[in-house]
Amino acid sequence: MSRQRAAAFVPGHVTAFFSAHPDERPAAAGSRGAGVTLTDGVTVRVSAADATASTAARTIDGDPGTIGAAEDVLSALGFSRSENSGSEGFADCSSEELADGSGVALAVESDLPIGAGFGVSGAAALGTAIAANEAFDCGCSENELIRIAHEAEVSRGTGLGDVVAQARGGIPIRLEPGAPGTGELDGIPSRTRVEYTTFGELSTEAVLGGDTTALSAAGERALDRLRSDPRLPTLMAAARAFAVEADLLVPEVAEAIEAVEVVADGDVDGAAMAMLGRTVFALGTGLSDAGYDPTVCHTHPSGARLVEQ
Repeated sequence: MSRQRAAAFVPGHVTAFFSAHPDERPAAAGSRGAGVTLTDGVTVRVSAADATASTAARTIDGDPGTIGAAEDVLSALGFSRSENSGSEGFADCSSEELADGSGVALAVESDLPIGAGFGVSGAAALGTAIAANEAFDCGCSENELIRIAHEAEVSRGTGLGDVVAQARGGIPIRLEPGAPGTGELDGIPSRTRVEYTTFGELSTEAVLGGDTTALSAAGERALDRLRSDPRLPTLMAAARAFAVEADLLVPEVAEAIEAVEVVADGDVDGAAMAMLGRTVFALGTGLSDAGYDPTVCHTHPSGARLVEQ
């Protein structure tokens, strides 16, 4: 039975390092690498729109706005006809009055800044898939919803591996690229406090749309290093090396990483740059100890899930 209303929470995801693996099929495209999911994240609320409204409300943190990947998820589920959707097939659970998308209200609420390396676009896509499936009784499985969201994110060029990591939770290692059925995941069996400070945005589309040969080679070296020693200190050391080798490290983040190293004196795991954003993150209290005023959260113990309205 259609409930007409549902909400989903999706953890934020900080990518520590990655290699890009494009493919003509969005479900097979993606990235290899590793990162951490966060207790700070994105809540997506989906409902049938007010029948008296001419168009459905689309909001981001209460203000009018849309996220392209989330709109493409609705298209893939049959609620609109977005030409940007990269989905390999429609679930089409919409009724006639919802078929053009105008009858669906979508509210995205984020604890995290957009464009700063936290996977907000992927979280919005996955949250939309999970909440719409529940609200309108689409009958999709978890893997189908993850695939739809992953395809939307990849097709938009706003991410390659956030969705699958956010679906898993914890501290995921992406061994093979792609959505469920193609990709493969592992993880570091640990949990930790996470601190982060953001200095601004960095265009994911610009980086992924350019030559990623050197970047991917650095990502493969980092992954080999972590697979041989899947622990948090190795994750952070590999992340720092990747940012330098991939020529992505920005001055503000480099300064913060150095400041954490000075006060840590080898006693903590240090800090690294979030991919892709002008953001530094640290495990433990590194940024606080270095005199910064970071936002504090923890690694998320599980992946995306339905929540109470």
